[in-house]
Amino acid sequence: MIEGHLKKMLSKLADPVEYELPVGDQCVPLNPLLGKTIKLKYEGEINCSSCGKRTKKSYSQGFCYVCMTQLAQCDLCIMKPETCHYHLGTCREPEWGERFCFQDHIVYLANSSGLKVGITRHTQIPTRWIDQGATQALPLFKVKTRLQSGQIEMALKQHVSDKTDWRKMLKGQADIKNLHEERERLMKAAESEINAVKAANKAGDIDIINEMDQIDIKYPVLEYPKKVTSFNFDKTPEVEGRLMGIKGQYLILDSGVLNIRKFTSYKVQFDA
Repeated sequence: MIEGHLKKMLSKLADPVEYELPVGDQCVPLNPLLGKTIKLKYEGEINCSSCGKRTKKSYSQGFCYVCMTQLAQCDLCIMKPETCHYHLGTCREPEWGERFCFQDHIVYLANSSGLKVGITRHTQIPTRWIDQGATQALPLFKVKTRLQSGQIEMALKQHVSDKTDWRKMLKGQADIKNLHEERERLMKAAESEINAVKAANKAGDIDIINEMDQIDIKYPVLEYPKKVTSFNFDKTPEVEGRLMGIKGQYLILDSGVLNIRKFTSYKVQFDA
């Protein structure tokens, strides 16, 4: 038995994806546990992943209320990068913003529950795709800032979804798509919007990526659930079942599914 605070699962692109579950200071390899019974017991304690203080409720996936209202990484612009307000002088943590937001970002197409557009820092490929449960992905643009990635995403999402249906994603593999063909269709449909974003930014800040192949991702799943029932530690402190698969940030048990990222900073006992 291992005891400690949960963190999001670590993943490595392989065939299939290799997962580890951080519990306190230890990491549990999950792939070898497929088909075996595992148990997670929430001990009723949450500690903020930033300041470490005990909190009755987790905000923004692992923070206390004070940190959620003060940290730049918890601001609305993280979820909606097109609303970045650094240039207005109102960033909660300007130095953090300079490190996080002013680095190359990738705008991509992914196939998770269906075709979607998304963004991520260039250092988070392919981790971001795995965290979303995507089975296929293809980079579209490389841009200089997070704000620019949000502007391009806004242009594209008028023609394609930017959401993942997590229930559908957990029920099986998405229908295979030719992402290069989807890319050409999307670029043509959003041509005027893309050109408007380019015109509003410096030359060279927004580059189209043409040379990359699509990435195919396979997950360690023995069996997908016919009906998706999710566990919530706040209502059900003990979660137990046979581990039938891992996809995205979800453990798929024969008794239900558990979103590990949602319960970041929850103190648990893990047993297998």
